[in-house]
Amino acid sequence: MIRRTADGARAEAGVQAGGTRPVELAVELARQGGGSRKRIAVNGVPRRAAALAGTLRVVLFAPEEMLLVAGPPGLRRSALDLLAGQARPAYLHDLATYGRALQQRNSLLRAIRDEGASPEDLRLWDAPLVEAGAAVVAERLRLLDALAGPLAAAGREIAPGEGPLTVVYETNAPRLPGEEPREALARRLRDTADKERWNGTTLVGPHRDDLRFELAGEPLAAFGSRGQQRSAILAFKLAQLDLLTDLDGRPPLLLLDDVFSELDPQRREHLVRRIADLPQAFVTTTSPHDLDPALREHATTWRVEPDDGERGALLLPDRGHEGPAVAVP
Repeated sequence: MIRRTADGARAEAGVQAGGTRPVELAVELARQGGGSRKRIAVNGVPRRAAALAGTLRVVLFAPEEMLLVAGPPGLRRSALDLLAGQARPAYLHDLATYGRALQQRNSLLRAIRDEGASPEDLRLWDAPLVEAGAAVVAERLRLLDALAGPLAAAGREIAPGEGPLTVVYETNAPRLPGEEPREALARRLRDTADKERWNGTTLVGPHRDDLRFELAGEPLAAFGSRGQQRSAILAFKLAQLDLLTDLDGRPPLLLLDDVFSELDPQRREHLVRRIADLPQAFVTTTSPHDLDPALREHATTWRVEPDDGERGALLLPDRGHEGPAVAVP
């Protein structure tokens, strides 16, 4: 986030795993027109965002995550893509390739609709869209299969006796018997060709897929209580911690942004217990009283205060001050 009176923002981190040499990371945002430009460096060398995925793994739990079960599909796709990119950094390349092909294909479809291009031109982008899209779908399915065990275990831990918690992948290009994801996507593109040219946009592909959370075989978005949905979201995050840790024994960095006020005492207890087992976690809140007492007992607490100087804000040790705070176990 760039401060209103500033031209940019910069975050730096030193990451060390076991006896390896520290890796210096830097992410810089600079204002550019109506948006911002991002620069990433690893040990001082400019890199793409994919380079961060294999260096610093992160599990984020923020207030907007409370909409994960019943909110828009884009939230669930983003959550899955973030996890997949950290579990297998090459996935980000496939996802970026698919995004570029999708953008070009949509531009061409609009031109065809406006009679500024020929339908035959679509062949140029159908192949890369299908190849990258099939790779994205295959990796998402593989990841959900690997996540199934940790998710079920976390669900039993948080809400014992409520039945198995599962996540189902909902694709708009379902496979027929014997089909691979690539063949299914190519077939669906042929089926929707006329409708796509009429609408001027690509109607099938992983950019329109979704995830469905189920409890004991029933969709949580339709039949789950608010408490059951929050239990599922918490279990989903804890399962991510387990999955990423199992890759090489390195637990990811857990970032918790103002979520304790959204959880009841029982769910807070489960989360605090998991935090206590991690080497490091960052917890932010607008009110320290929202933090679980058990967490505050072993956390180093800091507060954020405005600064009239150039820095804009100060991070100070907390000594009972009421205000925005960050706790670092």
